[in-house]
Amino acid sequence: MFRKFSSLGEMLLKGPNVAESFYPFVENGDKDTSSGAHALVVTNPARIAVYDDAAAAPRVVVIEPKDIRSYLEEITATVTKLANEQGGSIPFTVIREVVENLIHAYFMEPTVSILDGGNTIRFSDQGPGIQDKERALEYGTSSATSEMKRYIRGVGSGLPYAQQWLRDKGGSLTVEDNIHNGTVVTVSLAHAEVVANEQLSAPVMQGYQQAAPNQWQTPQGMPPAMATPQQPWGAAAGTYAQPSYGYQQAPFGQPAMPQPYAQPWPQQPYAQPAGYPPQQPQAGPSVSERGGFALQYLMTHESVGPRDLNAAWTLSESTWSRELSQLEAQGLISKQGGQKRRLTTAGRIYLGIG
Repeated sequence: MFRKFSSLGEMLLKGPNVAESFYPFVENGDKDTSSGAHALVVTNPARIAVYDDAAAAPRVVVIEPKDIRSYLEEITATVTKLANEQGGSIPFTVIREVVENLIHAYFMEPTVSILDGGNTIRFSDQGPGIQDKERALEYGTSSATSEMKRYIRGVGSGLPYAQQWLRDKGGSLTVEDNIHNGTVVTVSLAHAEVVANEQLSAPVMQGYQQAAPNQWQTPQGMPPAMATPQQPWGAAAGTYAQPSYGYQQAPFGQPAMPQPYAQPWPQQPYAQPAGYPPQQPQAGPSVSERGGFALQYLMTHESVGPRDLNAAWTLSESTWSRELSQLEAQGLISKQGGQKRRLTTAGRIYLGIG
């Protein structure tokens, strides 16, 4: 006998072969919640904004108010479907854990934004907000009431699990204050996708490491006039002279031929012409692993400060402050008042998003 599901969200979450205990909620009742500071009832529609084109306004999908369980299921299933259609790879389970946290905001003005081809999803609300954001990302800390636990697990595992999964995949989860009231939770795999693409193509900073045009090396046994730039062997076999005394590398498969001249001159180092400053090799920025995390954050946020990075990747704020100062010294970011920094033009070029 086939089982009938009440919604798409329940079908995606349970499925015909998943044990009932996997879905931890008890049945909805008629418990009176009107005596509390907030009535646990859905009164606001959820708005899902899909940014198909960065140059155009988003299309908006509205989830109308309904009973709590169906509301959470429909938001989760709809966001997963829309993000996947854009090419995103954030899984249903991660999206569900973040959506369930809307219950802590008493479903006040929930908004979901789907960005970066479905690989960045931002959940915002106008609820009471989260005072201690660092503890909210620790397993076992929860502000769920007994009424909330009728619909969610309420054991403090949702956001920590989502953050751990994303970190393991090279992504991130951040928790920030919304404007005036509420919270913004952003989950992203956008940087992980960029890294994966870069591994299949030429490095973004390929042009940064190059020798100065006048930096020559005279091969042993050749006069200065015959010197050529130092090149790696094997990149183009047989296309340039091999530095050896009295012989020249012939095309591959042919014997080497003697040069038509001997060496009558002593070896002389290359001299920079008078009046010209010494030429130095150009070197690109040297970014540490932690600095890379800070730049990763700025790929999905307009600005960043030590506190933001401490919430995303737990270290001390002083450590992140030093990392940001180093990136600023290299010209990749600039200070925009207080401790917040933004990407410079050089920073955007470095990340390949110029």
